[in-house]
Amino acid sequence: MKIAITGTGGLLGWHAAVRLHAANCAAAFRGEAAPYEVAALDRAAFNDEARLAQALDGADAVLHFAGINRADDDALERGNIALAERLAGALKGAPSLVYANSTHTGRDIPYGRGKAGAARVLADWADGAQAAFTDLTLPHIFGERGRPHYNNVTGTLCHQAVRGESPEINPDGAVELVHAGAAAQWAVDRALSGQGGLHRMLGRHMTIPDLWDRIRGFHESYGANIFPDLSDPFDRDLFNTYRLHRYPGALPGHLTLNTDPRGTLFEAAKGGGGGQTFMSWTEPGVTRGDHFHLGKVARFLVMQGQATIRIRQVLGSEVWDYLVTGDAPTPIDMPTLHTHSIENTGDTPLLTLFWTHEIFDPGNPDTFADRVLG
Repeated sequence: MKIAITGTGGLLGWHAAVRLHAANCAAAFRGEAAPYEVAALDRAAFNDEARLAQALDGADAVLHFAGINRADDDALERGNIALAERLAGALKGAPSLVYANSTHTGRDIPYGRGKAGAARVLADWADGAQAAFTDLTLPHIFGERGRPHYNNVTGTLCHQAVRGESPEINPDGAVELVHAGAAAQWAVDRALSGQGGLHRMLGRHMTIPDLWDRIRGFHESYGANIFPDLSDPFDRDLFNTYRLHRYPGALPGHLTLNTDPRGTLFEAAKGGGGGQTFMSWTEPGVTRGDHFHLGKVARFLVMQGQATIRIRQVLGSEVWDYLVTGDAPTPIDMPTLHTHSIENTGDTPLLTLFWTHEIFDPGNPDTFADRVLG
């Protein structure tokens, strides 16, 4: 099945592309063919008719997440409509179409009029093509890779917490929050179902002061090597969003070693609301891992031997390398949506402690095989 995604350079589009990639990785691990062909389209593709037509050719579903949300008034209004017109003009056949609309669509402001106008253009195309069209209204989206100071209050507050800044908080401000991964998965499922219609996704209501307090609480506890309670999926997603603003500079981590004539004692991992600890021996030259998680919080801690830990953003190319040894136990916490591996680069067996915030569930492992290198 071919799925085209517009706006893959943005938060929602990237999360959708990662989740489809995860499904392909899971199929490959089982020895099955990839269920999805993903055509990823950034903003520039709308100015290249041949590229746009090629990406949409034979598409079974289209997720239209591209949009203009920072520009002058004319671009906010006319630009969003123009994107929809270009998309509708390039669509062939009757693929299922999901459009990411905004809660501002009902407001008489340039952005609201632009988003509403784009919805009308796409609805008219769907009527003519007899295609399923979902007009999906989304509240405030947050998640890993959200850009600070760019129409994303959650990303901005996470960025400021990590840097020890004191933001100006509107005491009367409030948001309704939905994680980008949840919104992207809903859109994918809706497109695959072949259903259409109007839908508004509901999120977690929170005041801006409460949001800041929660993020600041994450920062304080994590800085003390204590994981917050992650039993609530919303808190897990918010914590993972916060954590990514620390990378890559926050790695490697630091543990307090309590040493006396008897030896050394240290706390490997604290908090998290439960979880699972396990250990492994790895022979020289062997690599473990080469997988990523959508939500799971994972810590690697080398106890004995020498290793190189590698981390790469899913669908990205830059690789972060960290050399760690058991001589100075150093925690490496894996960011979600980043594939990672650990290679024994020493000449003796490698002893590693692994911790995750949840007990492994074979029915829902949240582990997707994806090689970090090549």
